[in-house]
This record gives sequence, structure tokens and C-alpha cells, in this order.
Amino acid sequence: MSTRRRPLPDEGVADTTSSSSSQPGTMDDSKHDRSPLRTSPAARSPFLPTRLELLLLSIYPATLVLGSIFSIISPTTRNTPYSAATQSHPVDVAPSYFATKKNIFNVYFVKKGWAWTTAATLLFLFTHPSLGPPMRLTLTPRRFRGLLRWALVTLAWVLVTQWCFGPPLIDTLFRFTGGQCELVRDPEARETMSDTREYVTAATCKLAGGAWKGGHDISGHVFLLILGSMLLWFEILPPVTRAEGLRDGRRVVMDDGKVRTAAAEARADNANQVGERDPGVGVKAALAVMTLSWWMLLMTAAFFHTWFEKFTGLLVAWMTIWAVYFLPRGVPALRAIIGMPGL
Repeated sequence: MSTRRRPLPDEGVADTTSSSSSQPGTMDDSKHDRSPLRTSPAARSPFLPTRLELLLLSIYPATLVLGSIFSIISPTTRNTPYSAATQSHPVDVAPSYFATKKNIFNVYFVKKGWAWTTAATLLFLFTHPSLGPPMRLTLTPRRFRGLLRWALVTLAWVLVTQWCFGPPLIDTLFRFTGGQCELVRDPEARETMSDTREYVTAATCKLAGGAWKGGHDISGHVFLLILGSMLLWFEILPPVTRAEGLRDGRRVVMDDGKVRTAAAEARADNANQVGERDPGVGVKAALAVMTLSWWMLLMTAAFFHTWFEKFTGLLVAWMTIWAVYFLPRGVPALRAIIGMPGL
């Protein structure tokens, strides 16, 4: 007598139970009831990451911890003076080329990081066959929803680091936690202007020769590098895993309240099965940007900012990604607007 294969943790439990739900009390029903998948929050909730997604997400805190540990155990880095005002080591005694803010990767990649992320995202959206005709500017529904997701993440990047109806959220939080701009270049000018001279943003403070000091400064580099690379990860992952024959363990809540796997939804649409073994130029470009982002994240963790500043940068990036890539899985109305990668 043949035995029935037990579903793996990333398979669609909801799909198998729905087919047997019309036969209460059957042996299959009791098996499902006893299965650990029925009681595992990760298996039930569409708002939580799959095992593969969790592995990818864990790369970022692990990288921050690794870099921070290096900064402690490395004698050169540990014994080099560190400026809390600039969140870095003084240029003339920097322990590494990557510990200087003027290194070529920081100037031309990190400082322009969102441009690189945007270019890689657009290249993927308009070249991968699962989203529309490759290398053609045809705005298919999947491409349009991909652009909407990119726009939402870009909006978060703007609000946090660039402008939020005034100063960006990073600078607003800095001032809210007691930070201010101290004019330190000219001591006499500082005296005539009492204790401090206030500027609204870190950029205007530095342009005036001041130091941005005293508050909690969310690491903008950590936020940018994690946000951009996670956006690319979540966009390319479903079509890549499908092309490689891997399971898509994401779960979604349907309009009727039932939970299904994203794989089951994809099978319902034959056009969504288009894919190639060759990852294509868009996926390769995204991987290149993500790899360099990871390296610069490691350098940031090793040479810049405090532990808590790096942690809050990670936290804000995670919150943004959850809102755009996880929340729609459990909210059908939102998913109908911005969609999900691979669907």
C-alpha cells in the first residue's frame, strides 16, 4: 500500500485542507489536525516570511553584528579615535580605506545608492519574461504593479532621508531626541551666537561649518543599503525560484478569507508560468547591486555609527519592506492595487 507524501513546511496547507474540508472526520482531516503545520504561526500567517525569506532577512542583522564585532576585536580599529559628531574615524588616522567617507565606493555607489537601486529595478521589470515582453517598454499589469511597489519604497526613502513636509524623519528624530547643530568652525562666531546655532537639517548644518551633535542619528547608510537590496531581493525572488523549480511558500488571504499559497495562485494563471533557466540581465544587475550593497553594509557596520544607530536603520528598513511586501499578502484589497512579486 502506498503512503501519502507529507507536505513540506513551505507547501500550501490551506490548499490541501480545503479539498478535504467537505469530508469532516476523514482520516486526512485528522492527520491535518495533528500536523505541526496547523499550529505553527509561520505556517499559518501570511504576514510572516517563508524559510527562504527569513534566511535572506537574517543576512542583514548578521552582517551588522559581524562588522560591529570586527570593530571591537581589531586592534587597529579599536585604538583609532572615533568622532561621535561625524559617526566616523578622523580621515588622517582612518584604520582602512573603507573607513573614510571619501572612498570611491561610498562617493559613487552609496551616496547615489537609490539611483543604482532604481536602475536595477527598472532593468529587471522591463527585461524579465515573466513580467512582459523583454526589452520592450510595454506597461503590462505586472510591470505596473512592480512600479507601484518601487514608488512606495521610494516614497519611504524620501520621507526618511530627504524630505518629510520639511526636514526628513532622520533629522526630525535627531532634534526630537535633543540633537542640535553646533557651530564649531569659528569659536568667536559661536560666542556671539550664544551656545548654539540651530539648523533644520544635518546638510545645512554641515554647509555652515557646524557639527550635528547630541541626538539619536538613525544610520542613513544602513537604512539605504538594506532597503534597496531587500526591494531587489523580494522582486526577483519569485520568478527566479519558479525558474529553478523551487517552491513558493508565501501565503495569501483571498477575498473569501481563505488562505492559499502563492504557488497555487500562480498556477491558476498560466501566463505567470513564463520563465527561463537563464536569469537574464535584469536579475544579474540586481545581484550585482545587492552584492556591493552587502559589502558596503559590512564596511558601514565595521567603521561607522554606533550599535543603536545601525539597529534603528535596520529596523526602519524592515518596517518599510514589511508594509510593501508582507502586508498585501493578508490584505486582499491592498494586494489588488500593488500586487505581489510573481503574481
